[in-house]
Amino acid sequence: MRKKIVAGNWKMFNNLNQSITLISEIKQELANIDTNCEVVICPPFTSLETASTLTKDSPIAIGSQNMYFEESGAYTGEISADMLLSVGCEYVILGHSERRTIFKETDELINKKVKKAIAKGLKPIFCIGETLQEREENRTEKVIEVQVKAGLNSVTAEEFKNVVIAYEPVWAIGTGKTATPDQAQEVHKFIRNLLVELYGNDIANNTVIQYGGSVKPENAKELLAQADIDGALVGGACLKAVSFIDIIKAA
Repeated sequence: MRKKIVAGNWKMFNNLNQSITLISEIKQELANIDTNCEVVICPPFTSLETASTLTKDSPIAIGSQNMYFEESGAYTGEISADMLLSVGCEYVILGHSERRTIFKETDELINKKVKKAIAKGLKPIFCIGETLQEREENRTEKVIEVQVKAGLNSVTAEEFKNVVIAYEPVWAIGTGKTATPDQAQEVHKFIRNLLVELYGNDIANNTVIQYGGSVKPENAKELLAQADIDGALVGGACLKAVSFIDIIKAA
């Protein structure tokens, strides 16, 4: 059985004080439930160290929303893997559609980041997904295949064991639209079959593939009941402790 992972991507929300409040609320709610899924929160860079301290004796893991692939140097505004590790990060979100579209990140750049994260001992949450136009043109599977193969280029089977994949249809992120459970399952199954091709049955069957894209308490249970959906990468709904906990309960 794959262990489900529910991760909250806070995006560019919550200053330090707001982060402290939200983490305290999540911890309090989490203490009242029995869960066997892994819980990850990904606050802004400014809150990572505090988040790590506050969650030290809890089941909550800390992730970053991004990182650069260089060790160090004159890269103004960037964050290295070592910096993330030094403040207690275990996970890092890479290839999110907002990075791909707003910041023009390419598959090649994302591949460099994935390889650096793995080399440093961080667990990448590697995001992939098609746009509405690509779906309407029936190109979903081709887009997913290109993103998976390019993003994991030269990542060995042993290295891949620490990678989490997050399927996020771009048309469902922050729009209120959600892929139906059947639509999501169909793409998740396609991704898992791609992983069989790349890494074999055992690794593919043990890989966590999350769904992201307007996940909320109202749709989480049905989505997470699908055979190949192993958790969620949550956006807006993770900014309120009660709704985030309800998604964790669904998992």
